[in-house]
Amino acid sequence: MKLGRRALLGSAGLLALGVGGLAGRRIWLSREPEPPIPIDAKGRTLWSNWAGNEHAYPSARAAPANEAELAALLPNAQKPVRPVGSGHSFTALVPTDGTLLSIDRLNGLVSHDAARLTATVRAGTKLSALGPILAGIGQEMPNLPDINKQTLAGALATGTHGTGKGVKAIHGEVTAMRLVLPDGEIAECSRDVRPELFHAARVSLGAFGVVSEVTLQNRPLERIRKVVSLVDTEDMLRQWPALAERHRNAEFLVLPFTGKSALITHDTTTEPVQPRGADQDSDTLMDLKSLRDLFEFAPELRRRAAQSAMADIQPEIAIDEGWKLLSNERPVRFKEMEYHLPIAEQVGVLRAIIRRIESDARGVFFPIEARIIAADDAWLSPFYERESGSIAVHAWYKEDHDWMFRLAEPLFREAGGRPHWGKLHSLKADDLKRLYPHFADAAAVRRSVDPAGRMTNPFLHRLFG
Repeated sequence: MKLGRRALLGSAGLLALGVGGLAGRRIWLSREPEPPIPIDAKGRTLWSNWAGNEHAYPSARAAPANEAELAALLPNAQKPVRPVGSGHSFTALVPTDGTLLSIDRLNGLVSHDAARLTATVRAGTKLSALGPILAGIGQEMPNLPDINKQTLAGALATGTHGTGKGVKAIHGEVTAMRLVLPDGEIAECSRDVRPELFHAARVSLGAFGVVSEVTLQNRPLERIRKVVSLVDTEDMLRQWPALAERHRNAEFLVLPFTGKSALITHDTTTEPVQPRGADQDSDTLMDLKSLRDLFEFAPELRRRAAQSAMADIQPEIAIDEGWKLLSNERPVRFKEMEYHLPIAEQVGVLRAIIRRIESDARGVFFPIEARIIAADDAWLSPFYERESGSIAVHAWYKEDHDWMFRLAEPLFREAGGRPHWGKLHSLKADDLKRLYPHFADAAAVRRSVDPAGRMTNPFLHRLFG
């Protein structure tokens, strides 16, 4: 979805307003952050997450080739041992000065059951690779997140999800797992085998050991029709509950300071394939940034220019297998806070966040994302026994994100929201005990499998107490 160029140029008078120093000020504020040193004084090499807001200098790095190597490594590795996937989390789950452990080499299909539509895969498999692997056996995951660069283990550890009425997060479709515990024991778990470990470690934060294999409950491979359309935000907010019911998958992105939102729907179809075109989301995002740079201190002009640019935008349609359409390329780096609210609270909180951003955070140009996720029964799942409406706010990786904690998080917390485990939040153990009925049970299981705290870094100490 590409904005019309005419609005970005505007009239000579509007352009003069931006060029007269305001845009230059923003360019200065948005300069590239100073990167951490690549090698520290002890000769340790830098690790950084995708957004660049978390980094560490681990003393050791390990990448076992198989489960047996992993089991031999864990009891003797320098602690804290922290598993790392693709680094797409924004919290400090990974940083360690001990051992950084990658399971990228534990990837691929182990086995599948065509009749039951299940597949067992190694946990280091990237979601982007899992789509074609499952398509090759006639299966697909019921849903995928917006970004598919994560490892399966990392996605499970943080409660990663997609969107859709009655559709669970990825961990909600796990039927069995194999974990290598901190002492090297290989543990199998399911609802019938070690159920307490299964319920606690399906969303594990990487604190219960290292997942090596996962069995997924899938469904038959289907073709879907994806439609991205531009709608008035106020109409979108009124119609959202009905829209979420009507489509297999639905989400929307509020474009602040424009009065517009992008509605994205996916529905099963038998229509001929119509492949998605070249990605335009990044261009659109940078167009929204240009409008912000020009008109940050003139919000009404910013709105008028945006609506002029969006006046002729037509819906985008693509038809293909779901794994090709549900996730998107996101090359523009950002930082994110996402909370999952009781479904009845979602629209009201979203309205309040829009008002606060447009009043007190005029530098924001990233969209606000709204999705819906079904309940499940994993003890540390943000969706534990509760259908949820998620709201995610974003900031460009170069820019300040403190406004999220000041303007958005208080609204999330007041509504009883639970944070996405991989995204920014300020909660601690006492807060989490009030939000998760089985938080103490999960913490007890964690202590039982890791009594020496071999896998707990400072951030996990904050969460578990």
